[in-house]
Amino acid sequence: MTRNPLGKVGQAKEITSLSNPVIKDIRALNLKKNRDRTSSFMAEGLKLVIDALDQGWQIRTLVYGRDAKGNAPVEAVAARTVAAGGLVLEVPQKVLGAITRRDNPQAVCGIFEQRYAVLGDMHPKPGETYVALDRVRDPGNLGTIIRTADAAGASGIILVGDCTDPFSLETIRATMGSIFAVPVAKADGSGFLQWCDGEDARLVGTHLEGAIDYRTIDYAAAPVILLMGNEQAGLPAALAERCDRLARIPQSGRADSLNLAVATAVMLFEARRHLLEV
Repeated sequence: MTRNPLGKVGQAKEITSLSNPVIKDIRALNLKKNRDRTSSFMAEGLKLVIDALDQGWQIRTLVYGRDAKGNAPVEAVAARTVAAGGLVLEVPQKVLGAITRRDNPQAVCGIFEQRYAVLGDMHPKPGETYVALDRVRDPGNLGTIIRTADAAGASGIILVGDCTDPFSLETIRATMGSIFAVPVAKADGSGFLQWCDGEDARLVGTHLEGAIDYRTIDYAAAPVILLMGNEQAGLPAALAERCDRLARIPQSGRADSLNLAVATAVMLFEARRHLLEV
């Protein structure tokens, strides 16, 4: 039987050893296979934990440093964790640092249940914008894009094909808490195209050979799905051919391309500009 990484529900439990089985299970979440096996992930910082709880995410374990004991906001989050059926752990600084892989860790981290949106339940409506990412590989890029989508008021993220894990520690850090506010769905290439065919939305892809200046596209005519390609390879032919518009971002310098997160931000805020100006 697989050991339950959550332990047993109860009041705060003090753990001082890195060899404790619960601590070992939490540290194992550094690996994707263990995150997938347990459908869980870690978020650092009191603000992120509060954001997650406020957004209705299921907390499994709260870990706080011994120095934070007696801190009113931390105790309030601990009470919410217990009320939600989670485990609360009090640990020394060395254990907290080992869990988060930081020399100066934040005082609190939470283990949460993963949550994916169902692509079939997403139905773009007038005024909505979605971001689809084809085989995004860099966790920092993905996290920054999720954060940017949140800031721009996008309705969701769609991961297409073999993408980096949105619940890796690096991605969660880069989202700055937006992972809890922006729905994230995933699909293979054919499933994504099938979904697009069933929705009344305009698919706008970016392509180095795109003939249309991104600023000339009418993003208000229909719900928009922005399709961004892989960092190195760009969009494959099957996805590029399905786009209603292929856009280019004009450049005047010597750089031959933009970072994926930067390019997505440029496209996203242009697509949302008519709404953000209201």
